Amino acid sequence: MGNQRLSIAKDPESRKKFLKQLLHDVEAIEIMLENQQFETGVNRIGAEQEFCLVDKYFKPSLNALDILQKIDDPHFTPELARYNLEINLDPFLLEGSCFSKMERHLKNMLKKADEAASSLNEKIILTGILPTIDFRAVQMEYMTPKQRYEALANIIYELRGEDFELNITGVDELILRHSNILFEACNTSFQCHLQIDPNEFTDAYNWAQMLSGPILSVCANSPLLIGKQLWAETRISLFQQSIDTRGKGYHLREREQRVTFGNRWIRTVSDVYKNDIARHTLLFLTNIKKDSLDQLKKGKIPKLEALQLHNGTIYKWNRPCYGVSNGVPHLRIENRYLPSGPTVEDEIANLTFWVGLMSNMPEKYKNIWESIPFEDVKENFYKAAMWGIQSGMVWDGELLSARKLILDVLLPMAREGLEKKEIAPKDIEKYLSIIEARASNYATGSRWMVKSYRKLKKNYDREEATVALTAIMYNRRLSDKPVHEWEIAKMSEAKELEIQYDIVSNIMTADLVTVTENDIAELVLKIMEWRNIRHLPVEDTSGKLKGIITKKRLVRYLESPEFDEYATAADVMEKNPVTIGPNEDIKYAMLLMLDKGVSCLPVVEKDELIGIITNKDTQDIWDKIKKRSNAKN
Repeated sequence: MGNQRLSIAKDPESRKKFLKQLLHDVEAIEIMLENQQFETGVNRIGAEQEFCLVDKYFKPSLNALDILQKIDDPHFTPELARYNLEINLDPFLLEGSCFSKMERHLKNMLKKADEAASSLNEKIILTGILPTIDFRAVQMEYMTPKQRYEALANIIYELRGEDFELNITGVDELILRHSNILFEACNTSFQCHLQIDPNEFTDAYNWAQMLSGPILSVCANSPLLIGKQLWAETRISLFQQSIDTRGKGYHLREREQRVTFGNRWIRTVSDVYKNDIARHTLLFLTNIKKDSLDQLKKGKIPKLEALQLHNGTIYKWNRPCYGVSNGVPHLRIENRYLPSGPTVEDEIANLTFWVGLMSNMPEKYKNIWESIPFEDVKENFYKAAMWGIQSGMVWDGELLSARKLILDVLLPMAREGLEKKEIAPKDIEKYLSIIEARASNYATGSRWMVKSYRKLKKNYDREEATVALTAIMYNRRLSDKPVHEWEIAKMSEAKELEIQYDIVSNIMTADLVTVTENDIAELVLKIMEWRNIRHLPVEDTSGKLKGIITKKRLVRYLESPEFDEYATAADVMEKNPVTIGPNEDIKYAMLLMLDKGVSCLPVVEKDELIGIITNKDTQDIWDKIKKRSNAKN
């Protein structure tokens, strides 16, 4: 998607020409494989670092492009949202101290980003999902103003034909509809690359798939989204659902998502490309001047532009990649499921663990399709995403805990693989000891965040707790201690934070108790008494707001001469209540309640009730603001 000269694949003539190039590219890669033109005997590692930018309140920034300009380094590129940037790290030969060299390289790059962000009073956060993401941050004003992102958003929405839906259930549950793809931008990853010899690629790719579940289980660090505890690595579900092009009418068909683990083992290098062309609609095209087969006939190495563009719009968690370095083609596997952060040390440890295992595939796993069901491997991956280090894994037909599998089987295997590649013993010990400590103590980034967030929520509301958690993560990253050494967050670490209570969705009550129009008034009163609430929304069966009942209004009616024991909520409710949107300013909500003389505002989006905000909520916020202001003075 780095190509700026893209167009949506609609024009029939242009589409035909591009598809022809796509087929030629597949044929070209098979010819190059057959002629042994790919680089062999050389392994390189690489990585792409995505990171978040936050303002002084630790909320998503709008200034990524300004910071990018200040950094002024070609390693850095924009991302979909205005609070994300990406660093494309230099590749290193897989030898000696390559991992510690990459750590130093990454820290130098992040130092540039830190300095540029600091000049605007902003900070960078390494994390799979930023805890302070809110509904405001997924509105269109937060999309990076680049033509290719707008084109991507439009074509995916058009293909889907309806709003996107998120439905993720963990300890909490997140169910919502959304009109754009910006929830995709909530995912930040540390994408790792490993160059593979072409004659080993098929087995290596299948091995990478088999390793995905166990590795993810010990690397998970994204359990929160909009203040809800969901999966250990919520990114996996969020990314898949946030750009799912399949409308409801297609879900009974065998139709793959564009974000996918896959459904089968591959048998050849070109298998994965052929399957993607067959199963996934062409989104974009570009004007390709040089035909790949013509280039080969002239003795030149083609760039395979059509294949790379199409491949870039299909987001496999393990993605095959073609590249050309110094005129020589090579093949890589890109690991896309590892999250960003929470520290550089953790990320390099994840990379080291993966590369060590990839470098030591047991002989019995060649032609893996003959011995291991793909379904076992796919199941492991999604169990790891849901439960992290606490999950169970099917390995060689046995059910093992992820912890036992990592400690007893995979860590020794990774160590041996790194030794085979003559990696410096100091690097092996440093980075694999981080993985070992995480697994031994159930001390992953995901577990730290869950435990810290629960502790913070004992004294703080959701908004305060997510801000505090983000600030603490920022300070802990600067300590250079990997996450397994982090103490659970302390209340004292959050005391001096400046909290910005800016939009309604940050303080509204979303866990609603409601009644329907036909519920009897006596039941309405009982529910209010049972739940100790003063306001009860009335909705129809489709979730649309019909009215609001206040306890004062209800009691007055029940005590009046007009009281009918079979009166319903519809008889008592205030019809056409004053409402507010989730992205409105909290100060506006306060003024609106005063102006209209009401004590609560239903929060409505597209006629659907999504929350409620009361005068008690706004008063609590006002008291907190005054308290913090007095403490400073």
